[in-house]
Amino acid sequence: MFNKVKSHRLTARVLAALLGYPGAGLRAALPELAQALDDEAALPAPRRAEVRQLMKVLHAADPYEVEAQYVETFDRGRATSLHLFEHVHGDSRERGPAMIDLIQTYAQAGLHLGDQELPDHLPVVLEFVSTQPPAVGREFLGEMAHILNAVFSALLKRGSPYACVVAAVLELAGEKPQAVKVEADEPLDEAWAEPPAFDGCSTRGQAAPGQPQPIHIVRKTNAHAASNQGARA
Repeated sequence: MFNKVKSHRLTARVLAALLGYPGAGLRAALPELAQALDDEAALPAPRRAEVRQLMKVLHAADPYEVEAQYVETFDRGRATSLHLFEHVHGDSRERGPAMIDLIQTYAQAGLHLGDQELPDHLPVVLEFVSTQPPAVGREFLGEMAHILNAVFSALLKRGSPYACVVAAVLELAGEKPQAVKVEADEPLDEAWAEPPAFDGCSTRGQAAPGQPQPIHIVRKTNAHAASNQGARA
């Protein structure tokens, strides 16, 4: 028997909003978002209760602390990055073509990104999903389930209340949130750090000024030596 996928248009948008920067506009809209979540009831009641609890925390806590915690959670480590291709491609060249493919997917649906948005940002992905037929949106999210589970697990490991939001996204994909092994995370500031200019090329290259410079002595092969003799003849 065919099981019809329940509409999750409003729920996807609520989750997208909650994964965005928690500025004054978002905090003011929290009561409306909570109501939309319950009206559509696309998520199980226990999950909706968890998400509403996060909303209460965002509403009651000091705004500066809420914003600082968001940055610390999502912008200072690869394991919890909301840019999904970061988990698959990192900084490799493959990330560019993957981004282009995703942009084209959005364009084919009549959607175009703003200049400040990246296509693999999870809130953007959820906004796209909210415009698609339920079955299509569910399948689209399902293709990213392994990434979402990794982010969910990293948030769970940190004890972050945002873990329930990513768990909710997995449930929209028809997947069960599962804790997976999370590798030790290197802060993005350190991972992307460049060596200081004129202070040594890198930790694996030239030493800093004033330090011994390593050299490598390589024995010439007979063929190379013969070649040099021929050149002098």
